[in-house]
Amino acid sequence: MFARIDHIGIAVEDLDAALALYERDYEMVLVHREVVEEQGVEAVLLDVGENHVELLAPLGPDTPVGKFLAKRGPGIHHVAYQTTDIVAELERLTAAGVRLIDETPRTGIRGSSVAFLHPKSSGGVLTEIVQPSHEGH
Repeated sequence: MFARIDHIGIAVEDLDAALALYERDYEMVLVHREVVEEQGVEAVLLDVGENHVELLAPLGPDTPVGKFLAKRGPGIHHVAYQTTDIVAELERLTAAGVRLIDETPRTGIRGSSVAFLHPKSSGGVLTEIVQPSHEGH
């Protein structure tokens, strides 16, 4: 079961320019910045109450976020839901017939376990399932 919305992922072309906008104009607080090689992004997390906005800049044009930007331009990339047991959640979703991009969790920002659901099974929205690490969100 999903516990809450963890974050909204937003694809950006210029991470520093986007970060300036979110910090200056939206008065959001930067809580973490990290390069996630496995996902081909540099990501930042900004606090919004108990949730986050995640800004994603591609490490190259051939990465998933790089391809997203080339096709659609900057904007909402995905919605992430938090769970306390990602393995059980993936099993439940598979049994329900949901198409997975990741059949097993991989490492996300801040050491979290993450897996993505295919947009064709998620109403056209790329959906991420997140189980925070002990250092977590």
